[in-house]
Amino acid sequence: MPKSLYEASARERVLALLDADSFHEFVPPSARATSPHLRELDQPVAFDDGLIAGAGTLDGRKVLVAAQEGAFLGGAVGEVHGAKLVGLLRRAITERPAAVLILFDSGGVRLHEANAGLVAVSEILRAICGARAEGVRVVGLIGGAAGCFGGTGLIARCCDAIVMSEEGRLAMSGPEVIETVHGVEEFDARDRALVWRVTGGKHRYLLGEADRLVDDDIDAFRAAAIELLDGPSGLDLDDVEREHAVLAARWQAYADCEDAPDIWRRLGIETPDEIAMMDAAEFVATADLARRPA
Repeated sequence: MPKSLYEASARERVLALLDADSFHEFVPPSARATSPHLRELDQPVAFDDGLIAGAGTLDGRKVLVAAQEGAFLGGAVGEVHGAKLVGLLRRAITERPAAVLILFDSGGVRLHEANAGLVAVSEILRAICGARAEGVRVVGLIGGAAGCFGGTGLIARCCDAIVMSEEGRLAMSGPEVIETVHGVEEFDARDRALVWRVTGGKHRYLLGEADRLVDDDIDAFRAAAIELLDGPSGLDLDDVEREHAVLAARWQAYADCEDAPDIWRRLGIETPDEIAMMDAAEFVATADLARRPA
């Protein structure tokens, strides 16, 4: 079993994250719940449609869990993929687990499915907000190779809390999308240092969008998820307005910054050029003196 969450498959991540032998999968591959759209396009399908969903225990407490498989079409969200996640979130309202854990690894909407994929993302957003409004805590974990971009980035930011590794990436538009739309002069998607600098876990932690920054180690993700099971839950209009105020303040503070280190320096990091080489523990100790939790 790999220790690196980045290198593990979705199923390996779930099995390693939860208590041993506790995972029970809903709609497993044997159910053959595949995308009808991919079949029509004569494209390969996956018998779980790129999403593993089920129940298990974490530190002895019941949780519902979903994990996107980034190796299948970049973890993209299609109709069946989305329906499985929506069903899990609705089930949580009835079963009242300690939390719903979502292991993100997706570039966003599955373009093959067009509007069906967009609708699926919208339904997931609504299901997360609905679950949170009913007091169900939702925790996102981001550290996979596909990152967390597009509609999936929006979904992740609707969670109560987020755990990231440095290798995790979170943004609305992926690097390739920005380069395609605005040109390589605006954003060079081949510049991996740039990509990690502006979308990676360290940047998201400094901005307060990630609640924990951990090593790329499944045990570290597990420990952080256990810590976050008991955080506040619930979602109301005050929460939404508070988040809007945070976003507005961020725009006012950093809209003129050209690159992530400009923001880090403005946050009070005296040596932003050293951030990239810090290990997780050193980085968190440095960042906690400056970061602005959302």
